[in-house]
Amino acid sequence: MKGGVASMWWSQGVGSALFALALAGSAGAQARRFERHFNVQGKPVITVQNATGRIQVRAWDKPEVMVAGERASASVEIDTEQVGNRIEIATRVISENAAPDALRADYEISVPAESELQVRSDSGNVTVDSVHGDMSFDTVAADLALQDVEGYLVIKSIGGSTVCTRCSGRLDATSISGNFQLLQPTMDNVRVQTSSGNILFDGGFMNRGIYVLKNYSGTIEVRFSSSDSFDVRATSLYGNVINQAPVVPDRHNMPAPRNGMAKSLFGSMNDGRAKVELSSFNGTIKISKRE
Repeated sequence: MKGGVASMWWSQGVGSALFALALAGSAGAQARRFERHFNVQGKPVITVQNATGRIQVRAWDKPEVMVAGERASASVEIDTEQVGNRIEIATRVISENAAPDALRADYEISVPAESELQVRSDSGNVTVDSVHGDMSFDTVAADLALQDVEGYLVIKSIGGSTVCTRCSGRLDATSISGNFQLLQPTMDNVRVQTSSGNILFDGGFMNRGIYVLKNYSGTIEVRFSSSDSFDVRATSLYGNVINQAPVVPDRHNMPAPRNGMAKSLFGSMNDGRAKVELSSFNGTIKISKRE
């Protein structure tokens, strides 16, 4: 009988300890989660700085900025500040000896559709959906995915990929080794330059639009439809130019580039209303018909 009572007490003790551990773990997880709300008017400016993690920004129809997410450990803290119509969000490292995984912070940010964004992220990924305002992105190795955005977009990266789907407005992007994909864009001014990355432009060319795509190595591919109208100047010094467009001699009497060593294409498609400049040092340039 005594053994049975002791066994019962032992079982109850273990159960209590496990419950306490679970409660402590739950409390720790709750402490690492955060959610903050800021009332705004008009077109707010939201700045985000994060060393590593996921940043998701989406538009909603409320005059409010909501910041929710989770930090990986107590080695980082989340600082937020509102100054008028400007919201600042930053991940602050408070432990210099922490493992890299402990420095992660993930954000889910909801903003009014007419908002401006300024995002800096070293690694992880950044996604933005349906925001219609000027945006700047400064990344090291973070991947960037933009969808249904509109405005003046400025992207500076070292590595990581950029995918821009149904983007409108204007784009100015530079990278060292990052790849760029522009899918179904409606942009009238595009300038993309990367050293060793690939560039894909798969969309229509707007009348009087200017499209400048450059790299040192890698592939530059532009896809067109039979209704597109553009002047094209494509040159690869030590690479190759592959063309499927029915280009005729330039209709605007512009002089062709003079370099006998370079592979080049120079001319007009239809009325030549847009301007397309493609250049590479030793990469491949492809002008392909859209399927």
